[in-house]
Amino acid sequence: MTTHQRLSVQMVADVSIVNFVDRKILDEANIQELGRELFHLVEEEQRKKLLLNFSNVEFLSSAALGKLITLDKKVKKQNGKLKLSNIRPEIYEVFAITRLNKLFDIKDDEADALAAF
Repeated sequence: MTTHQRLSVQMVADVSIVNFVDRKILDEANIQELGRELFHLVEEEQRKKLLLNFSNVEFLSSAALGKLITLDKKVKKQNGKLKLSNIRPEIYEVFAITRLNKLFDIKDDEADALAAF
């Protein structure tokens, strides 16, 4: 199992639940590392079902959104599924403004997201 600096990953059945270590995902270097860790889950560890839990996250930069879009493409390429949960209203607003709420499958909480796989 790979150790992650920006993520904490746990398995529930065949779903990888990803929690973010950082409360503020703003710093470019951290976002690059976050992207590497997320992409590694899909490309190297062949994880097909990812649930990103944003309960820890207070701020998310637009660069981080770019990583999520790339992650979504990589997951779909592997015929996998990506779900997002526990997004704070102020962050969800950014998803809504950018229409990313249409791209991503966003659930209110982790239980709803797990049930949707």
